[in-house]
Amino acid sequence: MSDSQPQPPDGAATDITALILSSARLADGRTVDVRLSGGLIEAVGTAGSLGGPGPRVDLGGYLLLPAPAEPHAHCDTALSADGPPARHPGEDVRRRATEAALTQLGHGATALRSHVRVGDAYRLARLEAVLQARRSLRGLCDLTTVAVPRLLTGVAGADGLAVLRDALKMGADVVGGCPDLDPDPAGYVEAVLDLAAEHGRPVDLHTDAADPERLTRLAAMAGGLRSGVSVGPCAGLGRLPPEAVARTAEALAAAGVTVVCLPQGGCGDAGLSGAAAPVRPLLAAGVRLAAGSGALRDASNPVGRGDPLEAAYLLVAQGGLKAQEAYEAVSTAARAAMGLPRVRVEAGFPAELLAVRGDGLPGVLSQAYSRMVVHRGRVVARTSAVREYCDSDSGTGPALPRQVRPG
Repeated sequence: MSDSQPQPPDGAATDITALILSSARLADGRTVDVRLSGGLIEAVGTAGSLGGPGPRVDLGGYLLLPAPAEPHAHCDTALSADGPPARHPGEDVRRRATEAALTQLGHGATALRSHVRVGDAYRLARLEAVLQARRSLRGLCDLTTVAVPRLLTGVAGADGLAVLRDALKMGADVVGGCPDLDPDPAGYVEAVLDLAAEHGRPVDLHTDAADPERLTRLAAMAGGLRSGVSVGPCAGLGRLPPEAVARTAEALAAAGVTVVCLPQGGCGDAGLSGAAAPVRPLLAAGVRLAAGSGALRDASNPVGRGDPLEAAYLLVAQGGLKAQEAYEAVSTAARAAMGLPRVRVEAGFPAELLAVRGDGLPGVLSQAYSRMVVHRGRVVARTSAVREYCDSDSGTGPALPRQVRPG
């Protein structure tokens, strides 16, 4: 395999320190060296072909993949299932949001999109706390926020609309919401889309999608928004007849709306069921399908792991996808849903990478224990798992295989 040598982007700062990942296996079976510099993949070559100054990490026995992203987190409620009410709610949310983001970073997600409730008794306190967590995580992972008001129509919704505007001024990145909880779902969606168009922001809506006609109307309304529209978890589609699912999927595909499914369970905070969307029919219709983790040990899912590789595993084990399709849902498609550039293990692409011990993608999704996470060309998280056994009682026969600790 010949080396790939990119030209540095215009105006990009040159990083004098480079990191070389050596002897990494790619999903297509090749074993390569990868040199990272300036937040980008600078070169990819055959194993042993890349040298130069800077540290070197031996990835022998590891599969190197584009890093996953988390398109549907709830950092403001994460890790709250077992704890008593906090004496200082803002500080408690900041602490839990930070820990949740680090947990998901350790799993491999170098970018996260967190839905945050605004309005009602919360006002902007939760959003402010998550934004504080984002500042403390700078350089480790990218955290963006979705402002989620409860009501937006009628007299009761006037306050929610005002708070949503204030949330965007405060720094919320995405206009969100849950139209299923509003007495006028169509009016709710219209208000969200109008505000998003006014501010040039993406849209990310909670919906169970149990009403196919409502979801079709949403798709028709959202089709012209340039900044992008995501909906999820859409578990209600799985309870509809196949013909209704197919028609709705075609409407979503035609409008360019992304569906973010949650294989690990729904988000009870928004009144959504824990079932998963029918991923195979959605993909067959050409829908942009991404997968997220949803709740991370909060009241709606007290055992949520926030692990994108588990989400991919479930898409294979329960959703009927191939391993490559499932991993793309938590990586390439998830990044696209979040408006992030594509990542490939090729020169010139962002150095957002995940190395997992294993020989191939199916094995990695099955036994994803040891991991190394790279964000902007720097190793930001490591997880090492070593399984050891005592000697057997049999004194004969071939020696049992042993797991070797990486050097």
